This record gives sequence, C-alpha cells and structure tokens, in this order.
Amino acid sequence: MECLVKTTDPVRLTFLQSLLSDAQIPYQIFDQHISALEAGIGVFPRRIMVSTGWLRPSRNLLADEGQLYDD
Repeated sequence: MECLVKTTDPVRLTFLQSLLSDAQIPYQIFDQHISALEAGIGVFPRRIMVSTGWLRPSRNLLADEGQLYDD
C-alpha cells in the first residue's frame, strides 16, 4: 500500500473517496479513528492508501481534479 493523500479535512476526505469510488479505484483509509483516541481534536491526518498498481492512475485522477496535495 502506498499513501496517496493525507488530510485532516473530513469534507475533503469524503470528496476524495467519491472520486476514487467513481473511478473504481480500490483504496483504504488509514488512521480514521485515531483522533477519537486522542480526545477528538482532529489534528491527525487520515491517509488514503492505494495498492502500488493503482498509484499512478489514482495520482493522475487527483491531479486532474486539482486534489493531489496533502493538507
């Protein structure tokens, strides 16, 4: 698995998931529940992970949408 994007913004995370799902690119969200363990402060980024074979197509997709950056 390779890290595609890191974000602390739950709205952006949902948007990125929608883009990947619509393109039928399999992904997993890592660290989704870590902020709940740390008093829900929301400063821990969630990572969108894709398998190595899907890394290039997923990067191209997010780049086309202007979403290939960490925040």
